[in-house]
Amino acid sequence: MAFDPVLFRQLPVIQKIIADETWLESERRGCPVPPDDPVVKEHVCDIVLRIGASLREALTVELADAPQKVPFDDDHTPHAA
Repeated sequence: MAFDPVLFRQLPVIQKIIADETWLESERRGCPVPPDDPVVKEHVCDIVLRIGASLREALTVELADAPQKVPFDDDHTPHAA
C-alpha cells in the first residue's frame, strides 16, 4: 500500500470526529461509551462520508501550496563521465 499524504493529514480530523461522537453519545445515554460503540461508529462513518470529499480537496490544495522538500545529495564522489 502506497503512502497517501492526504489520507495521513486526514487522520487527526477523523480522530477528532471519533472523540466528539464518543462524547456526544455518552451525553445522550448518560453514561460513558467506548469509541468502538456501534452507534459511535455509525455516526463517524456518516460524517466522514458526508465531509470526506471536501476534506480531501481542502487538504490536497493545502499540500500543493506547501513548500516541497528537495532531496539533498551528500555524495561528493566524482561521477563517471
